[in-house]
Amino acid sequence: MDLITSAQRDELFNSFERDAFHLELRDDYGSPVEDTPYARWQRGEPDDFAWLDPWKALMRRSTGEGKTVRRVRVVTEPHSKYVTWEHSLTVQNIEVGEDIRWLPRHQLPEGITFPVQGNDWWLYDDKLLAVGHFDDEGRVLGSELIDDPETVSECVRVRDLLWGLAVPHGEYQP
Repeated sequence: MDLITSAQRDELFNSFERDAFHLELRDDYGSPVEDTPYARWQRGEPDDFAWLDPWKALMRRSTGEGKTVRRVRVVTEPHSKYVTWEHSLTVQNIEVGEDIRWLPRHQLPEGITFPVQGNDWWLYDDKLLAVGHFDDEGRVLGSELIDDPETVSECVRVRDLLWGLAVPHGEYQP
């Protein structure tokens, strides 16, 4: 399987036309970009969020062009330390136009199955998937691009179901 890097995946934001959606299913992530800020947060140190500037610029540009960028974060309650940190900085994403919703794992519909082996994915314009792959410690390995219409259609169905169930960030009380 061929994987693209996170930077190559981010390039997809330069070519999508109307909607990018991210389904997040993990309670912990490992990313070199986040390692230092996460460690600082765990020590109670302040963060200037400069490490988020490239992402925020990309989102500001995308949403400024009238495109939507949405996420549903399926999380275990009580939250892991990582999700607690992620929740505390989500306002940074909201400020640049992302629409983020939270769905407690225990509120998932009974019998739901997730496409693409239960991996996270970005869905661009209901046409292209960038499916995240992780190592055993949760470190990001890269994303697999999938444009198979049947797989994409299943992800659209799951997205629409979960989006309707998830709680907008401003209303979610962890």
